[in-house]
Amino acid sequence: MKILTVCQYYHPEPFRIHEVCEELAARGHEVTVLTGLPNYPMGVIPEEYRGRKHRRETVNKVKVIRVKERPRKPGKAGLAMNYVSFVWHAGFTAFTMKKDFDVIFVYQLSPVLMAIPAYVAKWFSKTKKIMIYCLDLWPESLTSLGISRESLFFRFMRSVSIRIYKGAAAIGYTSRKFGDYFSGQLGLKDKKYMHIPQFADELFSDIEAETGDKETIDYVFAGNIGMMQSVETIVKAAALASDERIRWHIVGDGFALEACKKLAEDMKTDKVIFYGRLPVEEMPKFYSMADAMIVTLAGGMISYTLPGKIQSYMAAGKAVIAAADGETKTVIEESGCGLCAPAGDEKALAELADKMAAQNDFARMGENSRKYYNLHFTKKNHVDLIEKLLSE
Repeated sequence: MKILTVCQYYHPEPFRIHEVCEELAARGHEVTVLTGLPNYPMGVIPEEYRGRKHRRETVNKVKVIRVKERPRKPGKAGLAMNYVSFVWHAGFTAFTMKKDFDVIFVYQLSPVLMAIPAYVAKWFSKTKKIMIYCLDLWPESLTSLGISRESLFFRFMRSVSIRIYKGAAAIGYTSRKFGDYFSGQLGLKDKKYMHIPQFADELFSDIEAETGDKETIDYVFAGNIGMMQSVETIVKAAALASDERIRWHIVGDGFALEACKKLAEDMKTDKVIFYGRLPVEEMPKFYSMADAMIVTLAGGMISYTLPGKIQSYMAAGKAVIAAADGETKTVIEESGCGLCAPAGDEKALAELADKMAAQNDFARMGENSRKYYNLHFTKKNHVDLIEKLLSE
């Protein structure tokens, strides 16, 4: 197949899309990617991508076309400018580029607007179908920015989202509960749907736990630190946990990082250690030292999602401690890989942290993690399903 992939984010930004595209190319498909300039999550474009550098290149048999976009900035206005700038520039490129594709594949993170250039390409070509793989629910993701469901803007984006999803020939999604949202909340009952779980970076499949006696119990959070991740719940739980051996390690960056650091200072807890954003190559050492990995999410409809870090934690064979609802809670309970408190409940998370430390059952939970990953979340299974979706 000749595949045009449309996604605002691509390598070196921390999403799996480049691995999917490269695997499809390795399987003999002709893959072109229409994307923006890398700047997620902090809004800084790396030096090697500034100006006109690397705007068109072929990487591991994948043709990559990068369009200009305004880097992300904190706040609603800053994000809106980032989103709209990609749609504008990618839409123009989609209109002018050669369009001889068999299928257009939208790898849809936030915002759903990133699908609009795909429709521009479809309208002005002979391509008959668009397939969407949905990782972030829209318009529901807007509530994480404090936008009311009753607001005029939310209702407008609901209409836009329905039109975008309705226009797809089929929709794949990362979490089983997404299907409930599409049919129940958006009224899209007659679409073709496919559950396609994410996979982890192969780097995490060879993690070995630290050996020898330790004086500490180490819990590690790894990933973006934003409003939806509710990392402040970790900081508050750290101040409440009674087991003096527990240390809480937070590796990552994002708009909420400084607020979380300030909260730790205000609560006078020295058990939380912030490392900032690190290269993915440095992450195995944190996984190795971790007795359990942490997942926290804000409450509400965001619980329909299954964070990609779950797959990384499971691939590494790690126990999981969480404060989350919905799909995350379901996977943890199904797999027996850890313990889960309600979303945003720092007291319950602190109690589970103490309980896990006392039980010292991390090895068995880690074995359950890896078994569940191998059964449900491998890269081969993921790309097989993507390939099936695109050939529908």
